[in-house]
Amino acid sequence: MSSASHLAGSSAAKISEMDAKFVHLLDEIHKNRPNDDLNIIRRAWEFCLAQHEGQKRASSEPYAVHPLEVAIVLAELKMDSTAIAAGLLHDAVEDTDVTTEEVEKLFGEQVAHIVEGVTKLEKIKFANREDHQAENIRKMLLAMVTDVRVVIIKLADRLHNMRTLEHLKPEKQQKIARETLDVYAPLAHRLGMGKLRGELEDLAFRYTDPIGYEQLSKQIESLREEGETFLQGVVKELEDKLAEHKIPGRVEWRIKRLYSIQQKLIDQKIPVDQVYDLLAVRVICQSVQDCYALLGLLHSIWRPVPGRIKDFIAMPRPNLYQSLHTTLIAPGGHQFEVQIRTEEMHRIAEEGIAAHWKYKASDTVSAKDEARLAWVRQLMEWQREMSDPNEFMSTLKIDLYPEEVYTFTPKGKVVVLPKDASPIDFAYAIHSQVGHATVGAKVNGRIVPLRTKLRNGDIVEITTQTGHAPSRDWLSFTKSSRARNKIKHWLNEHQRERAVEIGSKLLDREARKYKIALSRYREADYDKIANEYGLTSQAELMASIGFGKYSARQILNKLDPGSTISTEPAAAEGVVGNTLNQMSDAVKRVFFGKGSESLQVEGQDDLLVYRARCCNPIRGEEIIGYVTRGKGVAVHARSCPNVQNLLYESDRRIQVEWAPIPGDAGDVGAPKAQTYPVKLTVLCDDRAGLLKEFTAIISDEGTNIRSSSSEATEDGDAVVDFVIETVDMRHLNRLVDKLRRVHGVHDVQRIQKI
Repeated sequence: MSSASHLAGSSAAKISEMDAKFVHLLDEIHKNRPNDDLNIIRRAWEFCLAQHEGQKRASSEPYAVHPLEVAIVLAELKMDSTAIAAGLLHDAVEDTDVTTEEVEKLFGEQVAHIVEGVTKLEKIKFANREDHQAENIRKMLLAMVTDVRVVIIKLADRLHNMRTLEHLKPEKQQKIARETLDVYAPLAHRLGMGKLRGELEDLAFRYTDPIGYEQLSKQIESLREEGETFLQGVVKELEDKLAEHKIPGRVEWRIKRLYSIQQKLIDQKIPVDQVYDLLAVRVICQSVQDCYALLGLLHSIWRPVPGRIKDFIAMPRPNLYQSLHTTLIAPGGHQFEVQIRTEEMHRIAEEGIAAHWKYKASDTVSAKDEARLAWVRQLMEWQREMSDPNEFMSTLKIDLYPEEVYTFTPKGKVVVLPKDASPIDFAYAIHSQVGHATVGAKVNGRIVPLRTKLRNGDIVEITTQTGHAPSRDWLSFTKSSRARNKIKHWLNEHQRERAVEIGSKLLDREARKYKIALSRYREADYDKIANEYGLTSQAELMASIGFGKYSARQILNKLDPGSTISTEPAAAEGVVGNTLNQMSDAVKRVFFGKGSESLQVEGQDDLLVYRARCCNPIRGEEIIGYVTRGKGVAVHARSCPNVQNLLYESDRRIQVEWAPIPGDAGDVGAPKAQTYPVKLTVLCDDRAGLLKEFTAIISDEGTNIRSSSSEATEDGDAVVDFVIETVDMRHLNRLVDKLRRVHGVHDVQRIQKI
């Protein structure tokens, strides 16, 4: 067979395979929703095939395979014909010449609205990738407020893309997988779509940490046979007991998902065999009364683990998940978790908001859906005050926080807060004015500090004082987006006025030193300079001086070019002048740390730049600059925990980048590459010769070891700490990968603070 005929045969096979999948799609829709109109699905599929004709995916498959697979995911979620038609058309506006108006004319207003909501903002140019990502997600959430089907299609789209991610380049795989873990999987969780969330997390885990994924897979596989045998015995005993006590119900079992296990191992620093819910049994009952009856029966058969009984039926999670959880100990010491729920609760736990979707002419949603979407509406209110995309993404990630604590007012009202929330979070959950005026708190009748972490079941009482104001320090321990946004809004309003006042005084004082009469200049002159810096008014310009983002001397030079050259006055308060080049290397190392010379502020030459000690960023790492009064620009890694708080002060943020490397490493006489100290902690077996293997790997990479220490743990493992010198992120990642591959290594972690 010639290559041309082989290709033609391959293409025909793909088409017939697509035809079979389309028939399966129609069957699935008819089975789940027999009264739905299938004609709109057929028309949408024909339109999809015509528009994407000739287009190929990275896998070399016809592009139309992707929208078809997305539609099948939607059909399995029991979505209506409108949503599935929109799923088939979701890439038409983005990747072809079709307009939203054409879609509306052919398929109706609802389909067009959903397709528009799912379409990415490709035509608009953004300053950077973060802005682009934030605006796409903001647009999706805005559309979701009016029609939740937008986000369900987006999740189905992301699921199929993740299933076929192996066909993309590694850097693209990393970016998409990281975004999936940061936004899409938590979004599925927030909407109660547990099954979809679990698959997204496991698929993303494979690409964000391939070595960790491979190691954990092998560990779970080694435990699987014993675990399955044990669970099958539990299921048999449980089914016999259900029949004996005449409690109708069906029993399922499973081994916990890989990503969930990995998160538990990292958070609790335990080996796999100590994960209490690694093995789980689920019992689906017919009524709530049966659920509670079964819980009592289980505790009479197996011994419950104290503190591991959770009643999410009486107190549902914010995503409306309901179930009874208990951890039991079987003879021989095996621990396993049992979840007990009704059929309706099970459907909601698996499908979430999709389980409630009812297609109606009025396009209304149920009260439960409204409760699920309330947080999105609130977020969309807050986003109007957020001009910064990073701030929006930061708030979104807090709002998607997967764990909650259940607290109570003295009158018994339940207040659900994020994990590790403080009394300040509790106060703002009651009312913003209560939050602003908070001066103290009692937890379970005892006075506690405001930074106390609240736990499940705490009864919290807030003490207020009229006229009291929020503190910036509160941002360091508040966890809820509501509290953080209210505090930030109050601080911005009041501190901006103060910054304008300070900026005006600094400019006036600097002008007197250079004998410049500011009275000569009008508001329009200041506005012109403000526009050059991307600001909108004289007040914003003065605030930037007050915050230390620009020096008063810079602004005077703009007002009257050359006027500040005659003398060399002391640097203005809050600003470091152009002293970097005048300092000796020794002085720079003492005050600002080695590595500051490899950083630069975009468009600025008179601000001193230094690496923040809390995270010690290294070349190649994504970085963010923050103006610090009297010290210059502190540069943090984007992954630094402190950056979360810095994102709330957009006036102090400044664009920074790694300076180009002078010369070429291959040139004769080229400067030696800058090195950065990095601390690595290796969690491993306690066996002879392991330290020798580690040092050999580090040495082979041409890496200097500054210091090392090792310590045995109580459970027979060891912790080895190294401080090494690395050149950049690629060098560090290569080294970490090699260390992780050593037999007996459980994990390698970078400790940011040295």
